[in-house]
Amino acid sequence: MLTAEHFRPYVGKVFRVKDGHHELTLSAVNAHGVGDTATTLMHRQPFTLIFSGAPRDVLREGLYTLDAADGVQFEIYVIPVSTPVVTRQDYQAAFN
Repeated sequence: MLTAEHFRPYVGKVFRVKDGHHELTLSAVNAHGVGDTATTLMHRQPFTLIFSGAPRDVLREGLYTLDAADGVQFEIYVIPVSTPVVTRQDYQAAFN
């Protein structure tokens, strides 16, 4: 089961979308502390990944395999989100 700790070493790193041309940089890993200790032991703590990509070339919402430079792959459901600046397009991946 993936946790926020799996992704923390990749903050600032670029992921390539497998079989595509998009590159996404992992900008942030936001952990959301909820629940009591017993619940935490049975389920992962929810967290959100924030990626940034090129503007105007929006990757559609969907399940993608993201390849890191070190060869690690993650299969992640990525959603484009409203981005207040024109120099990038942000994306979110939520894990409950």
